[in-house]
Amino acid sequence: MKKRSIRSALSTGLKALALAALLLAPFAAEEAQAGVTLWNETNIQYLWGGQFKNPYAHTQGTQSTITVEHANAWKYGDTFLFFDVTNTEKDNTGIYGELSPRLSLGKITGRDLSAPFVKDVLVAGTLEMGQGFRNYLYGVGLSLNLPKFNFADLNVYVRNDPKQSGSTYQVTPCWQLPFAVGKANMIFEGFSDIAGGEGNLSFNIDAQPRLLLDLGKFWDAPNGIYVGTEVIYWHNKYGVKGVNEFAPQAMIKFVM
Repeated sequence: MKKRSIRSALSTGLKALALAALLLAPFAAEEAQAGVTLWNETNIQYLWGGQFKNPYAHTQGTQSTITVEHANAWKYGDTFLFFDVTNTEKDNTGIYGELSPRLSLGKITGRDLSAPFVKDVLVAGTLEMGQGFRNYLYGVGLSLNLPKFNFADLNVYVRNDPKQSGSTYQVTPCWQLPFAVGKANMIFEGFSDIAGGEGNLSFNIDAQPRLLLDLGKFWDAPNGIYVGTEVIYWHNKYGVKGVNEFAPQAMIKFVM
């Protein structure tokens, strides 16, 4: 069953990756030619782990995920997007993605909006897309100035699920911290979504920290291949009260 699950995830994931390559390649080429972006990075991940809960079917099992992430910064802001192709041990495949653009108020107005531990203030938005649903988030982002971090951001949103009455809040910190242990280069990165209750949904916390080893460094190709673990802790998963998930995963990450 697990072998079939992994094969099915890889097959679906490879089709998704091919589609992503077709979509991103012209955009990346145009940006490179025009010099629009200050920097950009795309990576592909494969994760596998157990103890994943389905709050609606009241089941628990293994799950494999192929993720494509892309981030860039340009003259007036930055953009982050990703999509996951997940496959459970019952061969159920799902696709989920997020698009998160931000506009720099400091760069647009030409004013210095920095403060202690803050580099810039941005208008932030996120579109969450899954099978049968879309959620809309809009608010303010802070680009933080923390020693030794490659980046650290804090976004504060109004969160709106059109299928629920009213709206709520969401606070999302994300970060990447490089460090060394002897001759090994490591990265501690991740994010957390802290969302209030909305309609029939309860307050929930989705935290996904990662600890990764720069494997490529050992054959003089640093910053290309990482291995390690991602841990998912989800309090009231999907906003379902009382469903708490703790799921460690093995992870490999290829930076393009």
